Amino acid sequence: MARILIAEDDPNTIKLLNYRMQSMGHETVSAIDGGKALEMATKENPDLILLDIMMPVMSGVQVLRKLKFQDETKNIPVIMLTAKAQEEDIVDALKAGAVDYVTKPFSFAELAARVNRVLASRS
Repeated sequence: MARILIAEDDPNTIKLLNYRMQSMGHETVSAIDGGKALEMATKENPDLILLDIMMPVMSGVQVLRKLKFQDETKNIPVIMLTAKAQEEDIVDALKAGAVDYVTKPFSFAELAARVNRVLASRS
């Protein structure tokens, strides 16, 4: 199906998201910090990125801004996945180019529906 980059600093969340996305038939790659997320996005050319806001090296919003600035990554849709639920954080991420914003703890059924919607809009 699709290749999904999971950029998340919590190993347990990475394992869960890898398992869930793979059970939906997707291929996954992962990054544990903002710098690796940017590197993996360029190298792996994913169909979608699930991006945490609070990560070491570079925040998710900083990664998102850099992704949207680079020709090779600017069209990759990004869903922010984070514990930060303040209106300011949501607005900043959406203004930076996120296509969606999901707060933790999240319902996997809801996340799967959002992932499927974004992927369907790309085909």
